[in-house]
Amino acid sequence: MLAYTVRRILVSIPVLTASTFIVFLVVVNSGNPVANFATSRQPAPSKAAVDAFARHIHADQPAVERYWNWITGVLHGDFGPSVQSNLDIGHYLFTRFRVTVTLVAAAMLIALILAVIFGVFSAIRQCSAADYFITFIGFLFLAMPVFWFAVLLKQAGIWLNEQTGSTFLGTIGEKSPYLDVDTWWNEFTDHVGHLILPTITVALVSFASWTRYTRAAMLEVLGSDYVRLARAKGIRRGRVMTRHALRTALIPLTTVTALDIASILGGAVVTETIFQWHGMGEMLVTAATTIDVYRLMAWLLLSAVVVIAFNLIADLLYAVLDPRIRYD
Repeated sequence: MLAYTVRRILVSIPVLTASTFIVFLVVVNSGNPVANFATSRQPAPSKAAVDAFARHIHADQPAVERYWNWITGVLHGDFGPSVQSNLDIGHYLFTRFRVTVTLVAAAMLIALILAVIFGVFSAIRQCSAADYFITFIGFLFLAMPVFWFAVLLKQAGIWLNEQTGSTFLGTIGEKSPYLDVDTWWNEFTDHVGHLILPTITVALVSFASWTRYTRAAMLEVLGSDYVRLARAKGIRRGRVMTRHALRTALIPLTTVTALDIASILGGAVVTETIFQWHGMGEMLVTAATTIDVYRLMAWLLLSAVVVIAFNLIADLLYAVLDPRIRYD
């Protein structure tokens, strides 16, 4: 297992390098921050100021040289210069990442729990009224655009706060701007209140597709020979479901969860924008609108690392879920 993990990590390095190089070329050629600097300021900056700005963001260098300087700087903790003066991109990135990872982790945990519960129940009660209802709910959330669902929940939260005279459900920001933090309980409940609606938005969209995968996997496993043999030997139904059927059925769910991490990050960007969170979503939007090449590349690099890490974790979980899989 250890040797396999090390090999996968070593293989991921050239994959990550190649992907960042291709993305860097696309980002560099997608806009001209120097021209944006020259035209967006009033009064218009002098030619000397424009040239100094170009040197500051390394726009006067060839793209390949810029990439090399950037990737070697990242290895030393320097994520490159930003178009915004005195901005430490590394500190800015990880500050925003701490906000987003709370939302993504909570949404994934809730979505996985719901997907397993309703997927297994739907498979056991195949073709029943409950199965049809769960299927309908799944397709309903699959058809909902994330931004529209987030707007609906935000408006519902505002209406509920007005009806109850409470401000528990936060609809703007990841925390209250003027929070009384005399006790840790006030801070905790404030964070939870602001986390509820964005988490529901991201979790239910993921839950819809994951439930379908769990149901299909459980139906396939329940019809397998070894499950029927276990039932014929007199093993209790609950033990057959959890120890034999569910463990095997979780393998496809593990795969699709790892593959969906990129779309979950994308959904988090949209959700954070609507709820005005100061997380990775705000960073991405700001970097794209200001044509901040190195801030945008920092976001994309961290996202690529997260996607690769989740796929590695999924591969390692296969051996835990199915004892027949071994990495020798």
